[in-house]
Amino acid sequence: MRTCAMDAARRVARLMAAALALSLASGARAEGPAMVAQQVSPSAWYVEGVSALGSPANQNFISNAAFVVTPAGVVVIDALGSPALAERLLAEIRKVTPRPVTHVIVTHYHADHIYGLQAFKAQGARIIAHGAAREYMNSETARLRLEVSRQELAPWVNDDTHLVEADEWIDGEQNLTVGGVQFQIKPVGPSHTPEDLAVYLPSEKVLFAGDLVFRSRIPYVGQADSRHWIAALERLLAFDAAVIVPGHGPLSHEARKDMQLTRDYLVYLRESMGKAAQNLEPFEDAYKNTDWSQFEHLPLFRVANRMNAYNTYLLLEQEAR
Repeated sequence: MRTCAMDAARRVARLMAAALALSLASGARAEGPAMVAQQVSPSAWYVEGVSALGSPANQNFISNAAFVVTPAGVVVIDALGSPALAERLLAEIRKVTPRPVTHVIVTHYHADHIYGLQAFKAQGARIIAHGAAREYMNSETARLRLEVSRQELAPWVNDDTHLVEADEWIDGEQNLTVGGVQFQIKPVGPSHTPEDLAVYLPSEKVLFAGDLVFRSRIPYVGQADSRHWIAALERLLAFDAAVIVPGHGPLSHEARKDMQLTRDYLVYLRESMGKAAQNLEPFEDAYKNTDWSQFEHLPLFRVANRMNAYNTYLLLEQEAR
């Protein structure tokens, strides 16, 4: 499911290097972009990554992570994209509470969400993830992806950075209770990845949606199951959340409205590329002839859209067989 990630990493290497040079020239701080924990609800906080490609200049801080403080400890949702970022997140947590991190729930095993896991593991946290991620963890794709990251994201991802398996692999819905606070963990894949998890805090109506929801930027589609992803967005609405913490972008207080960008983009990809695949139109012609005007103003459009369209084209060729 992730071979495109390797191709993408190689294709954008030059772009990332140029972005780093530009950032350094403009005085980017060595410690990367600011990280400030923002309160979501009485018990929950989140940090928001930048809308950019991962680079040494931003330490791969391109995704969100969250944490919930309970009487018995802290539950973290996603671990960010480098060990250094995870240490910075731990520092933000300590500003809120002295209680230890007891659990980390991984919404999916993409690099920008998991390369910080080792910092939490070293603190004794128990890691929970969906069992479908085990195939990726043991794959050549994961090894090569980390190898590329060590080159392109150095020194923040380096030879000391390693993949961390979950202590508990789950295969279905599960409730986790920590300090009397209940977390509903629900599989919503295969969508963005085979192992997508959503985490709901019912006592405060907060939903941690992972990368099923992107806000204010083009989603990363890769080789996702876009048909199931669209259906999964409807399933997220069933939680009746007052606030959603997306995998990328700012908080959402209007679930249906704020999911619309992700949904509309996926639907448009499937409609435009599906028609081309059905008509046996070559991808290059299909891409050139498609009107992208409603999305081309969004951050990362020029970097991600062509790859998203191509992988959707291949997916719909397969679905048509």
